[in-house]
Amino acid sequence: MSQKNKDRFVEEFGGQGELLIFVHGLGGSTNTWYPQAQILKRDLRLVAYDLPGSGRTPVRDKVTIESFVTDLNEVVEQAGGGRVHLAGHSLGTIICQHYAALHADRVASLVLVGGFPEPPPAARNALRDRAAKVRAEGMAAIADAIVAAGTSDDTKVNHPSATAYVRESIMGQPAEGYARACEALSALNRADLSAIRCPTLLLTGDQDRTAPPDTAKALAADIAGADLRVLDGCGHWATIERAKQVNYAMTLFYSRQRSAKAA
Repeated sequence: MSQKNKDRFVEEFGGQGELLIFVHGLGGSTNTWYPQAQILKRDLRLVAYDLPGSGRTPVRDKVTIESFVTDLNEVVEQAGGGRVHLAGHSLGTIICQHYAALHADRVASLVLVGGFPEPPPAARNALRDRAAKVRAEGMAAIADAIVAAGTSDDTKVNHPSATAYVRESIMGQPAEGYARACEALSALNRADLSAIRCPTLLLTGDQDRTAPPDTAKALAADIAGADLRVLDGCGHWATIERAKQVNYAMTLFYSRQRSAKAA
């Protein structure tokens, strides 16, 4: 069930039980998580939403990591509040990290797909340049470069439908909303990872250039008890490129939590 108001697009993917909220990344939408929703709704109640200026949510005058976290908190409250599971992709992982650090008692678990704590200096400059480019030339000017850099060699050859999804996801973004998200990402500071106290699963591709395995390993080391899985033949869009493997890893992750709670 979709809910569109003047401020935000929210989608209920169904299911029942404990609440899991999906947070997409730069250039994504609720559909980033559609393959996972079809499996995970067997055991959890699933909610996804489009970030400001992304997908079907209107562009906002100013966005920052703080405003992203406020948006997530509002979605949590509107969905019923209480303790929630969070799953983020790319920029969404940073939003989830900040939320879990600020509201540790309200987060039951984290899944971070293509996760990184903050962009390195070179990436910050590249994000600002990208914002200027899409403002001047539109989303088509960067779509093919995002597909080339963001997906693996195997995906390009053997899963062309996944590359088509990524291209369409980028092409469908409002240019100004995308530019503002780029600028917010370029300016953010890392979360206090020592404050995160929930079970955490990190998933990244062996060909992920945004969150390469070494970056994911360092992030996992900074989150107490975090578990890292590296997916073979996968780029940055793991929820689409390796949907089956991501589904399996997440299903097992939540199953283990249920078993531990029942013991």
